Amino acid sequence: MTHYSALALLRGALGGNRHWGPAWRSPEPKPRYDAVIVGGGGHGLATAYYLAKNHGITNVAVLEKGWIGGGNTGRNTTIVRSDYYYPESAALFDRSVTLYEGLSRDINFNIMFSQRGMLTVAHNRGEVDFQRRLVNGMALNGVDMAMVSAAEARRLCPILNADTDVRHPILGGMFQRRAGTVRHDAVVWGYARAADRLGVDIIQNCAVTGIDRDPASGAVTGVQTTRGAIATARLGVAVAGHSTILADMAGFRLPLRSYALQAFVSEPLKPVLDIVVSSAALGVYVSQSDKGGLVLGGNADPYASYAQRGNVPVMEAVAAGLVALIPSFSRVKLLRQWAGIVDYAHDSSPILGPSPVPGLTLSCGWGGGGFKAIPAGGETMAHTIATGTPHPLTQPFGLGRFRDLLLVDEAAAAGIEH
Repeated sequence: MTHYSALALLRGALGGNRHWGPAWRSPEPKPRYDAVIVGGGGHGLATAYYLAKNHGITNVAVLEKGWIGGGNTGRNTTIVRSDYYYPESAALFDRSVTLYEGLSRDINFNIMFSQRGMLTVAHNRGEVDFQRRLVNGMALNGVDMAMVSAAEARRLCPILNADTDVRHPILGGMFQRRAGTVRHDAVVWGYARAADRLGVDIIQNCAVTGIDRDPASGAVTGVQTTRGAIATARLGVAVAGHSTILADMAGFRLPLRSYALQAFVSEPLKPVLDIVVSSAALGVYVSQSDKGGLVLGGNADPYASYAQRGNVPVMEAVAAGLVALIPSFSRVKLLRQWAGIVDYAHDSSPILGPSPVPGLTLSCGWGGGGFKAIPAGGETMAHTIATGTPHPLTQPFGLGRFRDLLLVDEAAAAGIEH
């Protein structure tokens, strides 16, 4: 496989670009694998890559019912951050930011990580006080976060609404400099190419229709798919909003509900927004892509759904929040809209680690925070599958926390969309 570099690009240009081969293979599934990962999004591919790289387990298959990256990984707003309140969450998400920072070099693929920083504005005294407590808590967790005044917020983003005689005036905010955006397709393609290079089989258009278990022990013995039966004793499930469906196949229930989380892209504009801006009170966050389009998001739909389509009320709410935050965007036209299916647990934190079924490992419940956690989620899930024990970073996020009432309630603590 070609090593990507400036020299390779030059050689390709001089040779008419005829030497480039497929970035990864499209093999037929084998009858048996040492490990099978269900879900060909970022988490599934990252898990397969770290299984091969960190643990030497290369006889691995990633099964995707459609095309890789066609689920939530390709349906998000590409924001990466680690501004979480609880130490457990901060450690996990900050590890992910650290891995993202070196990922292009690690997998030999430019993921286009732009650490432009993220500003979360505050609109009233209560919100300023709340953010100050959050920043102090994050500082104790080792997360780089700083309070900024209203004047500093406008220096970071000069196009913010400067009017003080409005319902939601901007009184300040908190800023994470290491936060930013990543090209979502590049993350998927890069992990797929790197995993394939280490021997992992990436099998697309292969839906799982059943999970086989040993009658005596109850342990996983394989999966039934639309491309035949595949035997394995180690099964990882990373399918976001469809996690409960796979759990039903295995014979247990998960405390999750699935919702549509919508996002929007505007027509291309000249470069005008060089950071990510968010407002919890207005229910909107926005960044500008390299192509010039504004990438917008808001809150998840208030009702459970598996529909990957949007609706007008949410679009209106996000658009109204954007105009209140940055009035100069009032005449911008939206170009397209989409939705991902996100799964939320009761405490808005992920469910990671072993399941009630021996041999089946879970990575689910990420809510709206799954994309930013892809590297750490894959690294820790690979550790659990390879060793049979939870990774230290994921021990607080096991299913047992609901039994023991050891919840990591980030929704209540941070007051943010997960």
